[in-house]
Amino acid sequence: MQLTIHQIDAFTNELFKGNYAAVIPLKSWLSDDLMLKIGAENNVSETAFTCQQDDGSFVIRWFSPLMEIDFCGHATLAAAYVLCEEHNISQIRFIADAVGELNVNKNADGSFAMTFPKQAPVEVQNVPQQLLDGLSIQPSKVLKNRQAYFAIYENADQILELKTSSELLKMLYPLDVVATAPSAEYDFISRYFWPASGGDEDYVTGSIHTGLAPYWALQLGKTTLSAYQASSRGGQLTCEVGDTTVTLTGHAVRYLEGTIYI
Repeated sequence: MQLTIHQIDAFTNELFKGNYAAVIPLKSWLSDDLMLKIGAENNVSETAFTCQQDDGSFVIRWFSPLMEIDFCGHATLAAAYVLCEEHNISQIRFIADAVGELNVNKNADGSFAMTFPKQAPVEVQNVPQQLLDGLSIQPSKVLKNRQAYFAIYENADQILELKTSSELLKMLYPLDVVATAPSAEYDFISRYFWPASGGDEDYVTGSIHTGLAPYWALQLGKTTLSAYQASSRGGQLTCEVGDTTVTLTGHAVRYLEGTIYI
């Protein structure tokens, strides 16, 4: 069996920036075990598998090197890049078990606007000690949603200087950790740590912005926000917050296309 694999840098218009994802379009599903093995072999933060349905929509599933992930924004962007090019289309409807329907539109400037369900966080009253001990700088407050704990800081310098203990943060599984603060250059910046699910620090995490954007929209009194994820590669997003959705817009560039032999 031969499978075509694409590797795309997402949330960037510059190669070797943003977050990389592998994309494997399928005509029929592989076994879960085989997809997990491929995700581990690829060893990028996520591998997205897609399969087109009779109604033209695409079911999408995401695998980190360790496990299946129920929601991944940057690999959705990467998959949209590949499928729009492959099928010569500018609109895609993805279906994912955990989050439902995900609509993506390719804009005239080549960017992709992805509309996701809003996942606003709520404040935590009893903060886990492993979270506090796992962060070198104590946050001003902590929130959480279904995906992660949100460590809120006063300024961007704290985000850049922050150090973490992966061993302690790993104990928070199944929740990951995002650290965020307002920024002079952007509306807000963040860093995302997921040692139990994929790696110590993710480069650019689209899914968490469905929680970050609603939080900062409320704090800043605006519904369109600019965001930067301050990892070693870095990535930029524009976030538009609606009543029940968050639309994330970003660019993507191709790194490779190849063949997997199984």
